[in-house]
Amino acid sequence: MNSFLLTKSAYAFYSVGMSFQAYLDTIKDKTGLEPADFKKLAAERGLLADNVTASQLVAWLAEDFDLGRGHAMAIVATLRPTRAKDKSDDPVGAFFGGAKAKWRPVFDNLLTEAAKNGPVATSVTSGYISLLKGTGKFAIVAATGNRLDIGLKLPGVAPTERFASSGTWNSMVTHRVSISAHEEIDTQVLNWLRDAYERA
Repeated sequence: MNSFLLTKSAYAFYSVGMSFQAYLDTIKDKTGLEPADFKKLAAERGLLADNVTASQLVAWLAEDFDLGRGHAMAIVATLRPTRAKDKSDDPVGAFFGGAKAKWRPVFDNLLTEAAKNGPVATSVTSGYISLLKGTGKFAIVAATGNRLDIGLKLPGVAPTERFASSGTWNSMVTHRVSISAHEEIDTQVLNWLRDAYERA
């Protein structure tokens, strides 16, 4: 799986309304470097080769620049266009293009948490990303510029105020929770995600 594996604590300062550029500005304040500088340094170290993983880039940024994983992910995101041959090389990256780009780190963190329950695969369509346990779909993730929607497949479980019935939103899942800030992916969300995984 090529998804970046990041921890929840990496996004402590990542807040709603904070643009990707503001994210990079924070990094410049800390290091004095802009994305072009990081790209040049990465190229000098051979870190833009196709066989270099995201975790290797994150490790380099942590060791050389003391960047946390969340900050490092922002820089990795600026390096990826150089490394990708085309959008088909990274369908998840293509899905989180444009205004949805700010949700990519949050999705990666969600995927990391889901993978703590066991192997998780992804399947990407133009409308959403499916999370799979083997061939069984247990959740989907959709995004807009302002919101991340998580659909969960939990038949027989009563909806709650937060975990509403999916209704006509998507017939592949039974429940839907809308996320407007990274910190809303809390223990409750992760527990529901775990339950959906275990039932798949």
